Amino acid sequence: MKQAVERIFQESIHVKQESLTANLEKIVLVSQEIIKIFEAKGKILFFGNGGSAADSQHIAAELIGRFQKERRALAAVALTTDTSILTSLGNDYTFDIIFSRQIEGLGQRGDMAFGISTSGNSKNVIEGIKQAKRMGLKTVSLTGRDGGQLAKLSDISLIVPSRSTARIQEAHLCIEHILCELVENHFIEKK
Repeated sequence: MKQAVERIFQESIHVKQESLTANLEKIVLVSQEIIKIFEAKGKILFFGNGGSAADSQHIAAELIGRFQKERRALAAVALTTDTSILTSLGNDYTFDIIFSRQIEGLGQRGDMAFGISTSGNSKNVIEGIKQAKRMGLKTVSLTGRDGGQLAKLSDISLIVPSRSTARIQEAHLCIEHILCELVENHFIEKK
């Protein structure tokens, strides 16, 4: 068991290092774009499936509440939390539109749509990004593997270069926390 633990830690460290190398400039760029959105009184709409849905809720909570320091609330919404909306859209239409329909109703020019998908090929996340682009929202994707279709559609794509869903999700959380910290530090410094 100890060998398994060491192997998993080493895999995670390796994937994070590769992610840093591949995404350093883009992470800074995404944090700058998020800051611009918040300074202009826009909001970030986060969405994804499964673990990525949980990440959407997690990062929205960190921005609305606080990450590590006291500062004003920042406008972030996880499109993964309203079971009445999700189930009615899935039932009355199709699961593929659960995010695009919410973006149509809640998104405005000056907002950001932030899609999360370990494969980069989640149909409903892709449809969400497509809707956001039609409406003139800034689009960001956080993916894995080769980025899939999602990376090609997004204004900025952060791709974790791994095929392991678990390792991708671990790197996603690290990137999400980095974004929260960079954004939060900006708003602390502006006090």
